[in-house]
Amino acid sequence: MAKQYGFYLKVDRCVQCHACETACKTAHEIEPGPRWRRVVQIWDGQFPGVTMKSVSISCMHCGKPACAAACPVGAITKRKEDGIVVVDRKQCIGCHACLVACPFGAPQYGKDGTMQKCNLCLDRLAVGRSPACTATCPGEALQFGTMEELSQSISVNWARKWAGATQPSVVIVR
Repeated sequence: MAKQYGFYLKVDRCVQCHACETACKTAHEIEPGPRWRRVVQIWDGQFPGVTMKSVSISCMHCGKPACAAACPVGAITKRKEDGIVVVDRKQCIGCHACLVACPFGAPQYGKDGTMQKCNLCLDRLAVGRSPACTATCPGEALQFGTMEELSQSISVNWARKWAGATQPSVVIVR
């Protein structure tokens, strides 16, 4: 594989404005219901020391995508040139096997019953632009790049690559 694209999330900079969600839905004209990118709250600790952080998540474009392995018709593939996990909605039979397999809940289903998810804004990347979600983030909490570029931030900041059997392509800074 030539490169692996991924996301970099600075958790402390996320203000839970949901601009990334809105930008994604607008850029892809996503119908009401499915959310390719979503801001979730993660609660940590025990009373009285409970903390909450906002995290923007989407498809993790995993190194070993469980969704692709679970798809019985091969509708989900990982592109060799950039590591982006894509779905061919014309091939999808709507069986939900990918949803069950994905530990991040990335597969979404709309009115037509076929799977849809973040494609890292392939149309924008093709013309040298960043994904809509990262371009819109007012706090610059969400960034995009190759995992090599993003991993350099690990040595500069207190950061870690999100771990898991599927090898998600996300670096998180707390």
